[in-house]
Amino acid sequence: MSDTERQVVIYWRPGCGYCQRLKGALGKDGQRATWVNIWQDDDAAAYVRSVNDGNETVPTVVIDGTPHTNPRPGLVKERLAS
Repeated sequence: MSDTERQVVIYWRPGCGYCQRLKGALGKDGQRATWVNIWQDDDAAAYVRSVNDGNETVPTVVIDGTPHTNPRPGLVKERLAS
């Protein structure tokens, strides 16, 4: 599946325990998402700040165009499974 077909984008950064928890909970379903490291992509970091009151709060997950800050893993997994 190409990145343009993926409807879930997960913004994350190394060392983030919440990001690790999400990745572990998603298991293989997580491969269907696009993962973007905000420490390697300035535009991604700016986007995360824009939807989190200026904070680089991760994971920020965009599902079908709607951002979710640190969503419950079940929400993300449900969308990836559909």
